[in-house]
Amino acid sequence: MLRFAANLSLLFHEVPFLQRFDLAAQAGFRGVECLFPYAYSPNDLAARLADSGLQQVLFNTSPGDFEERGERGIAGIPGREAEFSASLAQALRYADALACPRLHVLAGLIQHGAESATLIKNLQKAAPLAAAQGVELLIEPINSRDIPGYLINRTSEALSLIEQVGATNVRLQLDLYHRQIVEGELIAALEAYLPIAAHLQIAQPPDRGEPDSGEIDYRAVFGLLEQHSYQEWIGCEYKPRGGTLEGLAWVKHLGVSLGA
Repeated sequence: MLRFAANLSLLFHEVPFLQRFDLAAQAGFRGVECLFPYAYSPNDLAARLADSGLQQVLFNTSPGDFEERGERGIAGIPGREAEFSASLAQALRYADALACPRLHVLAGLIQHGAESATLIKNLQKAAPLAAAQGVELLIEPINSRDIPGYLINRTSEALSLIEQVGATNVRLQLDLYHRQIVEGELIAALEAYLPIAAHLQIAQPPDRGEPDSGEIDYRAVFGLLEQHSYQEWIGCEYKPRGGTLEGLAWVKHLGVSLGA
């Protein structure tokens, strides 16, 4: 059975963030992910997870100055290695408190100086620290329409970086929404990359809405994942076109179940 995680930064937007855990559990989710948990204490978040019976499966490392400078990560920016190291330590503290097995490492924007060589060096230093906690570090190709200048756009670029880092706990985060916009050929990509894809995410282009209406045939995607007995989490990182609960009709439409 496929395992779906609610992205609480986007779903259940009708209520404040800390109230979204209970709503996700009531809707049938067993896992959750989010963008950035750092506005809340690890203890408060851990309590929400315990009370709701949910598992935290993924969140991002710090983006840097998200609001003022529009930064989207610092792991690839030369001269900010110490800042990245501190942000990784913070993320690992949260991962420990929340029993979260994976972190998405945000690489940064080319216009802010992000480069592959710095990202590789930072990941090589970060990987053993994460491995000591049993945490995997993920990198994700992101389309340049939504985030112009993001360092990693194509799956091949991410795979090359992973190979150069050379750590078994540095793996691929494959967002099918981004992949469809940049490269398409989702079925072929899944056939090729499932062994290294530690986490998938779903949404429909062009509006990043629910997965049952749009250009991606998610019934075929889910069928392939079930055929391959895919066991990793699938993050529901979409923007509800209306109410979150009404939008969850996609689960029935596509013939899947939220819970494992």
